[in-house]
Amino acid sequence: MDEIIGTIAEQVGIDAGVAQSAIAIILNFLKSEGPDADIAKLFEAMPGAEALAETASGGGGGLMGMMGGAMGAFNQLSSTGLDMGQIQSLSSVLLSTAKEKAGEDTIDNIVSNIPGLSQFM
Repeated sequence: MDEIIGTIAEQVGIDAGVAQSAIAIILNFLKSEGPDADIAKLFEAMPGAEALAETASGGGGGLMGMMGGAMGAFNQLSSTGLDMGQIQSLSSVLLSTAKEKAGEDTIDNIVSNIPGLSQFM
């Protein structure tokens, strides 16, 4: 995951620490809201992704449900200091990377099964 984080940080033009936090938020959101089988494929294809997602949930899960799904995730991403353009750019690069690793069908299915997600991509 470190290589992916570094690449995304460079492509988006943000600090690697901010990128790591933002990616953790997105992965945790996907884990809590996405279809289990496809999320399992994603995490299998991106070693370290599940552990990184857990850092955003504090290990307890359920955080996104309390915060309101996609909007809650967006608010968390905004709290890292990213603006809307950076959030969209980071999300786009992360999903492109995920498609390369886990397959386009897997990621498209995740996105299509999470209400409100496509408006942030």
